[in-house]
Amino acid sequence: MSTIEVVAALIVNEQGETLMVRKHGTNVFIQPGGKPEPGETPVAALQRELNEELGLVLQESDLDFIGIFESDAANEPGFRVRSHAFWCLAQIDEVAVDAEIAEARWVDPSETSLVLAPLSREYFLPLIRTRSGAQETGPKIGTWR
Repeated sequence: MSTIEVVAALIVNEQGETLMVRKHGTNVFIQPGGKPEPGETPVAALQRELNEELGLVLQESDLDFIGIFESDAANEPGFRVRSHAFWCLAQIDEVAVDAEIAEARWVDPSETSLVLAPLSREYFLPLIRTRSGAQETGPKIGTWR
């Protein structure tokens, strides 16, 4: 089975909700991000994708590497995706949907009614739920390590 390399941002607001997006022609919600271009580092790819798709301009210091996660692809049947995932440390209030993104919304990490990508369902939302639980007595969003 072929694997697609991608990058993803876990963006969490002060209410503990995560920003998720849906591409045109799909019903699956995913974390913002995309595919690196040849020779592009994961950080540079994520900065470019977030700018192109959501109008976000982030510095490298705004992104904190979490790890590499792999699961079935949400929108490419028969493929797997391997994602370099990053916490977004910048406070994000508004986004401007553009490029191939049809919809962006803030989602409670316990959400069960949306169609979610396997990576989001299996890895990213559980990570956010764990971090959100720690937030009540720990540091504010944006300072987690």
